[in-house]
Amino acid sequence: MADRAEHYEQDIREVQSEIAGLRNELRRFIEQANKQHVDTLLGGLRKEYGGVFVEQHLSDADQRLQERMIRECPMRERCYAAFYEFLKSSAEHIRDGEVSEEVIQSYRDRLAAMRKGGKLENCSTCFSETNRLFEKQIELMRSLGIYRSSREASSSVADLSDEIVVEEILEPLANRHRFRIVQSLAAETQTFSALSNLTGLRGGNLLFHLKKLQDAGMILQRHDRGDYIITEKGHKTLEGIGTLYAALKP
Repeated sequence: MADRAEHYEQDIREVQSEIAGLRNELRRFIEQANKQHVDTLLGGLRKEYGGVFVEQHLSDADQRLQERMIRECPMRERCYAAFYEFLKSSAEHIRDGEVSEEVIQSYRDRLAAMRKGGKLENCSTCFSETNRLFEKQIELMRSLGIYRSSREASSSVADLSDEIVVEEILEPLANRHRFRIVQSLAAETQTFSALSNLTGLRGGNLLFHLKKLQDAGMILQRHDRGDYIITEKGHKTLEGIGTLYAALKP
């Protein structure tokens, strides 16, 4: 009798092990299918709304430059025109399906050359703002999956920027509502109404969290008042969290 009970227990353990294996296989299949779904959607977004992304970014750049450039500077108008033209030229690459590291570096070199020519005391303020807006463009390109630098593939812990990691990765997801939003978008696109039902947030409260995730490049909106979709950055961040959770789980 004892032998039979032991035999049954072993059978149960084997079945449980097989079920766990099937669950892991199913999870990997779902994650891969979702990744392919995201890639397809991002490709469609680039084609259909590339121009919209460019216009939105340039509108934001115009406002930021107008607000933050030194007002009393005698070179303000000339520099504004040069900075805006620089950002307009680089933003056009958002329409492309892929942007090389060489292209990005050429714009960095161009901005550095412009900075070298700035001789006034307050030039650093305006150049810093222009550089910040350019980096925001690059982040959008990463989110759309059209740019990835070689350094990103081989970065080490020592190379991590505390500002970028905290402000653009950790802080945006260090909130239960925002994490659930990104989780849900990893499975499928969602409307504002669906996300409201999911989180229990309404109106401005939900918009606040969505904007946080959009500013961090985790999610995108198809168009004004359209569905929300996870970006490649958002998907990779979730994958990283999943790997970390599995490694730390008791």
